Amino acid sequence: MANEYLLKGDKKKALELYRDLAKNDLNTPFIYNNYLNVLLDLGNFDEAQSFLKKISKRDPLNIQYRLDVGLTYVKAGDMARADKYFRELIGESKTNVQRIKMMSDYFMSHSLNDYGILSLTESRESLGNPSLFCLELAMLYRIKGNQDKMVQEYLNYVTQNSGNIQYVKNVMQALLTKPEELESLERLLYDKVQQYPDVEVYADLLIWVTMQQKNFYASFIQARAYDKRYKRDGEKCMEVARVALDNEDYDTALKIYRYLIREYQGSQNYLLARLGLIRTREARVKNTYPVKMDSVKILISDYKSFIKQYPDNVNSLEASKSEAMLFASYLDQKDSAVHILDKLIANPKATLYLKSKAKLDLGDIYMLKGEPWESSLLYSQVEKTQKENPVGYEAKLKNAKLSYYKGDFRLAQEHLDILKQATTREIANDALDLSMRIKENVAIDSTGEALKQYASVELLLYQNKTDEALKKIEFLKQGTSGTGVSFSNQTILDDVYFLEANIRMQRGEFEKSIALLQKIIDDYGDDILADDAYFLQGEIYERQLKNKDKAMEIYRDFLSKYPGSVFAAEARKRFRQLRGDFNGQEQPAQF
Repeated sequence: MANEYLLKGDKKKALELYRDLAKNDLNTPFIYNNYLNVLLDLGNFDEAQSFLKKISKRDPLNIQYRLDVGLTYVKAGDMARADKYFRELIGESKTNVQRIKMMSDYFMSHSLNDYGILSLTESRESLGNPSLFCLELAMLYRIKGNQDKMVQEYLNYVTQNSGNIQYVKNVMQALLTKPEELESLERLLYDKVQQYPDVEVYADLLIWVTMQQKNFYASFIQARAYDKRYKRDGEKCMEVARVALDNEDYDTALKIYRYLIREYQGSQNYLLARLGLIRTREARVKNTYPVKMDSVKILISDYKSFIKQYPDNVNSLEASKSEAMLFASYLDQKDSAVHILDKLIANPKATLYLKSKAKLDLGDIYMLKGEPWESSLLYSQVEKTQKENPVGYEAKLKNAKLSYYKGDFRLAQEHLDILKQATTREIANDALDLSMRIKENVAIDSTGEALKQYASVELLLYQNKTDEALKKIEFLKQGTSGTGVSFSNQTILDDVYFLEANIRMQRGEFEKSIALLQKIIDDYGDDILADDAYFLQGEIYERQLKNKDKAMEIYRDFLSKYPGSVFAAEARKRFRQLRGDFNGQEQPAQF
């Protein structure tokens, strides 16, 4: 009955019943929390203290009862008495690790975080063990907003066991999101590395934090020293090079791969670096518009030379896969590409993973050839043999896109709903983007006719039929394609402009591309593609037109207009890079 009154909010009636129940000691475990909370809520502090003193005499070792005495002082507003009481309680318990941990948890649960910190630090000092309670203190400092001390505790934790480093990286990546926070951590780590040159985790974290800031040249400087000091045969440099390449910092990636080729000729990273060098040049060629066919032919020649020099090496099999896709996608030599991939798939030295990737590429080539059924067959084979693996999810995504291109949005959606839970973030994001596009447009147009026409344009682009795609875009925008579908009132129109902007950019028609992107910004400023369009404008000025000042202006304005965009970190890095922040200003390696 007391609990029922409490649930209904009638605390006074509940209190009367709890008082009667409290007369019998056997009831204490069942009424304790509710009875005490009602007393405190109604301001009956003297009665609460009498109750606590009574039950504490019967169970003097119960730390909960003793802590709640201090809480009654806090609730009564007698902070001086509460402070004295809690300090005495901490003082008599500080050598008991388990008891102090319980007290700290109690303080944190009641938002008495200063006393939680005091209990842990006093115990740590009393026991002479500075490694105690690192994670607990880090949590309390985080709640208090004391970021510097929080970071210090995580660094303290990571030095106890190098196996803790990935956990600490994950935590810091989640908590330190502002540029100034990463810069502060970087300065702290430089000091730590200088003070403790033999503590490897500090050096590792320093490389990691510069990579988080996308200052890959600074990462390279530190990684180079790290590999030398700890005799890692260029392993850390390889890691930096891969991330730099993924982030399109081609200059730094090329420098690192050339350094590795020069310095580690006898190591296992030598061939990987040689292959990485070609891949970096390939990525740069593909992203410099319009793509020059002479450059593509040089890349193919380099891959052939690598394969000929190391015919039995697994890296050569990787190289042949890249070579095949250059033949298919840029030189329109699809039969040559099919021959290379068929040979790779039949090679007994190729791993199941590599064969699966080759099958996906082969499926893509059949799409280029206009044979979607062959593509679907290959994608499905990979789905079956690589279930629950990233490459299997990739195959499912390709099958979903195949259904999407054909206008079978229901089947595509079934694939995409599964892929939203994929372990690979990139695949999950791609699946989510396509799923949202389908849902948004089918919700407005249940037949999905406009989306079908848009998907057919994407298929033409996939098959490198750029002129046909552009003609269809123009017809569809004017509503004169004969399909009866006009995009003029469709939510998909901003997608159409963005698609055309990318086509124009890849053809080297940069002014047209910029104008289309500006139309998205002006007419669809509140839609999802506005920040994409703004960022792409900056990228065109920076990488294609080599207009540094205009690119800086756009990136600066972008950070002001879209601070929460997924491109914000990249825009900030590019702005700083163009401004010259990374030109030799990074600190030299300290270890």
